[in-house]
Parts: sequence; structure tokens; C-alpha cells
Amino acid sequence: MELTEAPPTRRIEHLRRADLPIDTMELARYLIGKTLVHNLPTGRLSGRIVETEGYPPGDAAGRAFRGKTPGNQSLFLGRGYCHVYFTYGSSFMVNVTSEEPGVGAGVLLRALEPLQGTETMQRFRKTMRMRDIARGPGRLAQAMQIDKRYDGIDLCAAGPLWLGTAARRIGLIGSSTRIGLTREANRKRRFFECGNPYVSGPRSLSTS
Repeated sequence: MELTEAPPTRRIEHLRRADLPIDTMELARYLIGKTLVHNLPTGRLSGRIVETEGYPPGDAAGRAFRGKTPGNQSLFLGRGYCHVYFTYGSSFMVNVTSEEPGVGAGVLLRALEPLQGTETMQRFRKTMRMRDIARGPGRLAQAMQIDKRYDGIDLCAAGPLWLGTAARRIGLIGSSTRIGLTREANRKRRFFECGNPYVSGPRSLSTS
């Protein structure tokens, strides 16, 4: 079945910092079904967050594990900020920071279900396949046009890139081990909306 753009059924409001759980894993689960919005001069891009991975304090797979560096300092700002890094020589990764200020931790956004600006996202991604527009963290960043310029931006403020409320009812949320890790690989720190076709990874990790 061909997937098509599903516009919001509810008005999307800004999430307040007070709305966000402080604990990393609670935040990773909370963000499922919420909205990521990027207001460009040419129009709005938005998508439902349908897959996340949590990287709490002390996680050996987390970017803050060895302490603060010039490349990860935004992870220590407290909850609700954007942390962007470049990896694999080709892809940006978008994270929402968590915990109290001074504690390095965050939630990786792994997949979006496109809501608004789908045709623009398709041009950025050079694909017409709806399912593949933002399925996976690198594709997500490319589709939403997020790069290092947005590292450290407040996602709860009135800026171009922000977190919004759920656009419609949220389905059952499942959890699994995280994808593509060698450290802390067996921990269940990945969350997803069950049955959503935009979730990335093998089907065996996205059914419960």
C-alpha cells in the first residue's frame, strides 16, 4: 500500500520544558508521538516522532560517557535542547538533551512519520518513497534539514526548530534493545510506536 502524507488532526503547540521528563529513559518514551517542527523560510516541515533511543548518564555507548568535550557540550545543558553530531562521514544525528544541567545525557531521534512539507522533504532526500523519507536517524536529519548549526538550540523556545505536542492519538509504545551498538548492546533503551511503518530497523525489533 502506498503511504501518503497524514496531516495533523490536532493543533500542534510548543512543548514546555516543564512538560519534559528529566529522566532520560522517561523522556525517550515520552517523545514517542510528539512532533518535531522546523520552520523554514519556504514553509514548515514537521513529523511525528515514532522511534527513539535513550542514552542516560553513565551509558558506555553515550556520547557523554567520557565527559564534556567541545563536540558534546550541548548534552550538558539540561533537558530540551538539541544536540547534533556528524557520524559515519555522511550523516547528522539529532538528539534531545535530558537530565539536569551539568549532567550529560540525551535521546536520539531515530525516525519520523512525515506530517507537513512532505514534498520538500522528498526533494531534500531525493526519494519519492514516503516510508524512507525519515526512517532512520541520518535520513531524519537530512529530511528535516538539521545540521550542526542547530547544535545547542533550545527546542522549547520560539525558534525555527522546536518540539510540539502530539498531532494525533499515540498508539501502543514498544521497547527493544538499541540498534547497531557494541557497548551496552543488551539494554532495552529503544522505544517505538508499534505497527508504524516509518519505524526503522529489523521487524523483529519493532513488534512489541
